[in-house]
Amino acid sequence: MKPSIGVLALQGDVREHVSALEQSGARAVPVRRPAELEAVDGLVLPGGESTTIDKLLRIFELRDLLVERIGQGLPVYGSCAGMILLADRVIDGSHDQQTVGGIEMTVRRNAFGRQVDSFETNLEMAGIAGGALPATFIRAPWVEEVGTGVEILARVPDGRDDAAAGRIVAVRQGALLATSFHPEITGDARVHELFVTIVKE
Repeated sequence: MKPSIGVLALQGDVREHVSALEQSGARAVPVRRPAELEAVDGLVLPGGESTTIDKLLRIFELRDLLVERIGQGLPVYGSCAGMILLADRVIDGSHDQQTVGGIEMTVRRNAFGRQVDSFETNLEMAGIAGGALPATFIRAPWVEEVGTGVEILARVPDGRDDAAAGRIVAVRQGALLATSFHPEITGDARVHELFVTIVKE
């Protein structure tokens, strides 16, 4: 049976995530209402603007339910802004910014700089077979520190001559998965396949 995985459809690359999930053997559904969030086996938090998504979660009365479902073990995957939303702590967030939390980590918002500082690289990622993964970073966060329960899955390769080298850009804690980069726009669905496997577990 195909798991039903929601994509939070308030902002961001919703279509691309839906497509990658379908390609990975899931039934993908947009989520905008509490009843839709109640019905899914897993959820993707797409990229976008983390402060805007935070406000929209509250406006659409999804935030408290999402926090509750994460506490009950709902598998959630967050990319870019979604990673920020899953972090317990955020550096350089807006003064009233809230996250849904769940991953014991500190994330630095817009750590890689502005839109012009966006870049692509190939990453080795634990749990992903088949060689390096193409990774696109767009105004991305990085992980400053993690707690003991967090598994580090990928870091920026050391070959760079800037502050990004060696930074943590993919993590997992239990049923929660987060990446700084946008796998949904590369045509490589292996991160989504990993998440579908987590949901099936």
